[in-house]
Amino acid sequence: MDNDIDRKRHCYCVIMCGGVGSRFWPFSRSGRPKQFLDFFGTGRSLLQLTYDRMLPIADPERIILVTNSAYYDIIREQLPDVPVANILLEPARRNTAPCVCWAAHHIHALDPEATIVTLPSDHLILREAEFHDVISRGIDFVEAGDRLLTIGLKPTSPHTGYGYIQRGERIPDVDGEIMKVKSFTEKPDLEMAKVFLETGEFFWNSGMFLWRADAILRAFERYAPETACIFDAGAGSYGTPGEMDFIDAAFPNASSISIDYAIMEKADNVYVETADLGWSDLGTWNALYDCSPKNQDRNVTQNCKVLAHNCEGTLFASGPDKIVVACGLNGYIVADSGNALLIYPLSEEQKVRQVVNEIKARFGEEFV
Repeated sequence: MDNDIDRKRHCYCVIMCGGVGSRFWPFSRSGRPKQFLDFFGTGRSLLQLTYDRMLPIADPERIILVTNSAYYDIIREQLPDVPVANILLEPARRNTAPCVCWAAHHIHALDPEATIVTLPSDHLILREAEFHDVISRGIDFVEAGDRLLTIGLKPTSPHTGYGYIQRGERIPDVDGEIMKVKSFTEKPDLEMAKVFLETGEFFWNSGMFLWRADAILRAFERYAPETACIFDAGAGSYGTPGEMDFIDAAFPNASSISIDYAIMEKADNVYVETADLGWSDLGTWNALYDCSPKNQDRNVTQNCKVLAHNCEGTLFASGPDKIVVACGLNGYIVADSGNALLIYPLSEEQKVRQVVNEIKARFGEEFV
């Protein structure tokens, strides 16, 4: 019990919630991206579910949200219990490495002994008890040394939209399936993904990370010195009223790069804890289709009334005040929201992001 109390005192959670979610257009819009939406009719958005999931691990006052300044009001609306000081507002979009570096400096200034769990805001996890066990074991592991830990998820298909982690040697005398990382591979083609699945050595890269604050800051100094230099210049301002003035001036100067490219694929102290959490990153309409209940025709209905004739394997998403009538659709997305309607093959959903860019160029921001 004492260990649990100590863990809560020094465990912080960083929830990254500044993405735009353009692959979920037209439901996910620039003014209200997918992390703020209730996809499953639970009354809680994906962000709220992520926050709820961490409450057994980290005290509420140690849950930090890093987001774009445009989303401050939405976060205050959805998570009113989060202290205002815990909402870190990025003045520009710069991917995950600058986000992680700023949050680590902020937390280290508050608690030099801090351990940080870093999570995306928009993932679905069905096995929450297992999630808590995995995170608790991971905290114990990274607290014990200069270690960077990522969560690798057991693949259920040769998915080409995820990055993969190859596990190496198992770490002796630790709880759980924790191994040295042998390699990272970004989004392989289908044939390579099938090979990965057959070997049993590869796991999906979940984008969930654990480390001590001092360990990740050392990693930035060694592997991403340009990013480190920008945020090191703010020493003395973190955790003070001057922090945001520094961030507003310095943050836009950071390169836009992911934490995977900046640190994880270069560092020699990276480990993976493997798990089966009933996980989906809900990054695309196909991901939502895969994890949703289906009727006898393999159709999915999301929060709307549907009259479907001779339709199979199709996802229908609209509002509860509208009925969708369709005939002869096989393997399509039909998504109606606000001033936009998307009818697109599920097999080509990776092009939705390109479609959004084309809409913005031809018809203006009001449609995205």
